[in-house]
Amino acid sequence: MIEQKKERVDAQGVSKRRRVWTWIVASLLIGVVVVGVVGEVILHRAGPILKGRVIETLSTRFNSRVELDGLNVSVVNGLEVSGNGLRIFPEDEVVAAGATEPLIALRNFSFHANLMGLFVRPMHVGTVHVTGMAIQIPPKEMRAQAPKGQRHFGRIKIVVDKIVFDDSRLVIGTLRPGKEPQEFDLSHIDLRDVGPTRPWDYSATLVNAIPKGDIQATGTFGPWNTDSPGDTTVTGHYTFDHADLNTIKGIAGILSSVGEFTGQLNNIVVDGTTETPGFSLDTANHAMPLHTKFHAMVDGTSGDTYLQPVEARLGESDFTCSGAVITVKGKGHIIDLDATVPDGRIEDFLQLAVKTAPAIMMGRLAMKTKLHIPPGKESVTRKIGLKGEFTLRQIHFTNPEVEDRVDMLSLRARGDPKAAKPGAEDVRSQMAGQFVLGNGRLSFSRLDYTLPGADVKLAGEYTLDGERFEFEGKLLTNAKLSQMVAAWWKSLLLKPVDPFFKKDGAGAEIPVKVSGTRSAPKFGLDLGHKDKK
Repeated sequence: MIEQKKERVDAQGVSKRRRVWTWIVASLLIGVVVVGVVGEVILHRAGPILKGRVIETLSTRFNSRVELDGLNVSVVNGLEVSGNGLRIFPEDEVVAAGATEPLIALRNFSFHANLMGLFVRPMHVGTVHVTGMAIQIPPKEMRAQAPKGQRHFGRIKIVVDKIVFDDSRLVIGTLRPGKEPQEFDLSHIDLRDVGPTRPWDYSATLVNAIPKGDIQATGTFGPWNTDSPGDTTVTGHYTFDHADLNTIKGIAGILSSVGEFTGQLNNIVVDGTTETPGFSLDTANHAMPLHTKFHAMVDGTSGDTYLQPVEARLGESDFTCSGAVITVKGKGHIIDLDATVPDGRIEDFLQLAVKTAPAIMMGRLAMKTKLHIPPGKESVTRKIGLKGEFTLRQIHFTNPEVEDRVDMLSLRARGDPKAAKPGAEDVRSQMAGQFVLGNGRLSFSRLDYTLPGADVKLAGEYTLDGERFEFEGKLLTNAKLSQMVAAWWKSLLLKPVDPFFKKDGAGAEIPVKVSGTRSAPKFGLDLGHKDKK
């Protein structure tokens, strides 16, 4: 009896355990089915949900129409989202004023988020990766024409910490006659703390075409100006290393630059310095150290740059420049500068521009000139034009033959012809004049050369290759013509002609001509010129 009762109890326990396991298995199966159904719903609904959130967030943020071609969602490892063909258009009023291109277009983007983000608003995203972004800022004139319309009302449903851009481009449009849209290639950008009402921190790499090189920049951008994107604020620090000046025909050297900038996309103020240890021109190919410190204003709508001023040092000579670099549609740039050299070394500038080595002369230079470089494919040194005036002090010619002739001329002009021999004591002379540089020639409409005992007034030209010079004019001396010869009998013979050469208080006025090449200069009387007069 007891054993039968025990068997019935054991059977009931086994049956009860079976029922518990049956319920557990059934519950698990039901849970799996529910999870599967929910997953299926999420998988099918996540795409439309996220697409709606992306469009509503961007429409609200930019107060614009937004289009999105495709959005793919995977929930295998959280939310993995990728999209393509995202376009943010300008405000309706700007479109009505004539804007046709999207304000912002993204070729591809992707991000990862927690699956729970589908059930939280706003959804939090750590990093968004973007490739192929193009920003088209409508012309400022077009934006000014557009009346202010109503805002797009909605909610910010996605918050992003960081956006990483690769292979991007910024285009600032213009309606100005003769101007082209300004394009900037942005190879890489990191935007951080991407909030709707505060500036965004960024680091960026910009591709500079001429001179060729990459510019590294860090700073702040924004907040985005919805009503006028071109007025969006940008600040930063930049570094431009190893820029190859050989990409500009006619000049050479490797440039490095650092500086700060601030302003709006339309108008940026830049303060910086440049270092070019081996700057050279193709007329001479003599490398010279060039340092500059500049303050510039860049008009992003036209690409025009206004330099006010540039403080520069070439070799051991300081000078300043101010002016503008103006873009010309389809042609390039026009450069117009006013340059001033207060007290430099003439040899620094001659070494840069003229092939003669060493420089034909040494001395102290003061100069004011206007520089003009038109657009075109020709070498900079073939296009460059200069027009101005200068003075030279303490001149010393590096060619011993030339210096000897100057020294002997000074002694004769002072009435001491017997001392006028090669190796005579060097004299320091000075020069002043007006000049025009163009087509590889330096022309002087007035060249006044003063040395002890004489004044030389010339006009002529000098080729920058140092191979030819041609000057003519007159020599005014303190001594009479008869006093400038050593032999007594020559002096006696010349006395009758002294009155013919005496003029305007000078002992003698003698027509002279200087010509030849750097290796074979020729100095002589221009009696034909005197006869014509």
